Amino acid sequence: MQTCSLNGLILQGIGGFYYVEAADGVYECRARGSLRKLGVTPLAGDRVRITVGEDGTGVLEEVLPRKNSLIRPPVANLDALVLIISMTDPEPSLPMIDRMIAVAEHKGMEPILVFNKTDLCDAAELETLYREAGFSVLSVCAMQPQTIAPLATLLRGKVCAFAGNSGAGKSSVLNVLDPSLDLEVGETSKKLGRGRHTTRSARLYPQDDGGYIADTPGFSSIDAQRLEHIDKEELASCFREFVPFLDGCRFTSCSHTVEKGCRLREALDNGDIAPSRHESYVALYAEAKEWKAWENR
Repeated sequence: MQTCSLNGLILQGIGGFYYVEAADGVYECRARGSLRKLGVTPLAGDRVRITVGEDGTGVLEEVLPRKNSLIRPPVANLDALVLIISMTDPEPSLPMIDRMIAVAEHKGMEPILVFNKTDLCDAAELETLYREAGFSVLSVCAMQPQTIAPLATLLRGKVCAFAGNSGAGKSSVLNVLDPSLDLEVGETSKKLGRGRHTTRSARLYPQDDGGYIADTPGFSSIDAQRLEHIDKEELASCFREFVPFLDGCRFTSCSHTVEKGCRLREALDNGDIAPSRHESYVALYAEAKEWKAWENR
């Protein structure tokens, strides 16, 4: 039987089958056994090479190099991580926001901060805090679709996932961006037929602008805390406004937490770095330090 070789993108993997967008169609593929032997688990978002038989079925032959991936949700090659942050019910937690930003920075994903429910509580102070730190920031109200239009512009052509704790309004924002997702707010995705406590797989939805939205309900700061570790030596570089000051410390082993002669702490004292951002860094550094000690035991 003749076969043809195609490069494509995994939209979803479920039940041992992978649905790969390639050429002008989506092909159902089984992964070649050699991938399992190599310890490679294909993920939604992976660029892959497949062979397709005359009957239209495919074999996933190779997973091409990834630029990044997440453990939970299991998705690869993200350009952006959109953080949906509620301004009330629940109120925003700066340590959680900063943790998620650090994960995105560590993985090479552009963090985009979206403050929701701004019809109920103003986000101007937080907008200023994070915009001055160098991030793309938007204030929206999911009940006012026109406020979400700038987000669609920011995401044009990108592969992106959304993160937000329960009640932040992630499903509402996603429904405005892509009504075909048909996400029931706070409960289930009718399109995928799953509840909030059922096993679920990440899925990419193609957008008219050439981008993709990863439907990953449940991705929260809790997932990042449990599953995405950042070594303490790499943590400071995950706070982008810290980077210009990192080479000015008196000691090369400076932790940038309490040391005298720390250029970063001087910047903090001079008002060049927001106290809340440094507080989050110190807390994450302490966690990373403990994780390292536990790992070495």
